[in-house]
Amino acid sequence: MLVLEYKVKGKRQQYQAINEAIRTTQFIRNKAIRYWMDGRSESKIDKIALNNYSTALRKEFGFVKDLNSMACQSATERAWLSISRFYDNCKSKKPGKKGFPRFQKDNRSVEYKTSGWSLHPTKRRITFTDKKGIGEVKLLGKWDIHTYPVKSIKRVRLVRKADGYYCQFAVDIEVKTEQRTADGELGLDVGLEFFYSDSNGHHEENPRFLRKAEKAIKHAQRQIYKKEKGKNQRRIARRRYAKKHLRVSRQRTEHSKRLARTLCKANALVGYENLNVKGMVQNHCLAKSINDVAWTLFRRWLEYFAAKFGTTVVAVNPRMTSQKCSDCGAIVKKSLSTRTHKCSCGCEMQRDVNAAINILNLARQGRDGQSRTNATGVETATLLGASLVEQVLT
Repeated sequence: MLVLEYKVKGKRQQYQAINEAIRTTQFIRNKAIRYWMDGRSESKIDKIALNNYSTALRKEFGFVKDLNSMACQSATERAWLSISRFYDNCKSKKPGKKGFPRFQKDNRSVEYKTSGWSLHPTKRRITFTDKKGIGEVKLLGKWDIHTYPVKSIKRVRLVRKADGYYCQFAVDIEVKTEQRTADGELGLDVGLEFFYSDSNGHHEENPRFLRKAEKAIKHAQRQIYKKEKGKNQRRIARRRYAKKHLRVSRQRTEHSKRLARTLCKANALVGYENLNVKGMVQNHCLAKSINDVAWTLFRRWLEYFAAKFGTTVVAVNPRMTSQKCSDCGAIVKKSLSTRTHKCSCGCEMQRDVNAAINILNLARQGRDGQSRTNATGVETATLLGASLVEQVLT
């Protein structure tokens, strides 16, 4: 699944119509959640029942009927997404909170399926044919949507971001594989001092995008509270604040994408740590730095490009990789402040490089048939923004 994104250019009335469609999607989703809450003790409510409920909402509310029927089904599918995740967490006995479905108040997108829209023959304009009044809008971007047949477009999503409105096309095609430039083997040890250290001794600098932009973000946030509520100046200040966060998010994505592509293009085997990031951010002293470095995002892009270049990626258990000597295998206890590994066998190197070598050795064992975790093209659906249902299924 490939997702192509274009910026939408339209009139103010069209933007207001898009906002109305987004609010309608949120209304349907929340009504479906309430319908499930009220009826889950009496009878089992599944995905089909929620789709049928969207039809009942169309008969009851005129503004819901104005939205395309398949877009209404997409809204109930979003509700079923949260419900099924809650059931799965309960069945797997996930510790802590199970993610009970909650009502949404900040929805920013509306998703159409194969109806409710039509592309212009030039494929530089798109017309939404439901009764919300969006009409025809321009598509600005460099992606080559005109090279794909219209039948391969399975979803069209309108997304509201801080810097405008975007249209995303989910195209059902196979990811084309590319040839690697080399067949090396590499182990990666991620950290906060460096973004990662590899088994060859290279240290990739941690860009710290949020830390660098933090002063400007805090200043923009203070300006919000200096404006009177309900006034236009306050909305402008909020938009300016949101744009700064959006810029940081895009910087992280491009950085992770560039590094992951370079690593997978030059190596046949890449080993990385299978970190529990969700548990690590419970440490309030390091939570901001861990979120800023975006390890999970880097891992997803690594798995995506592994499928693209035919690279084997193996997630290994990071336990004792920093304490174990990569030369003789002895355990050398050291604190986090100790940055140099020194062993009685004479091995002396930087701590993270020693851990990266141990990760590579474990990855080789996993590749040979023990605990293998290889990437597939399915991972791209979750990362690149495929439909919500497909994200759950994959």
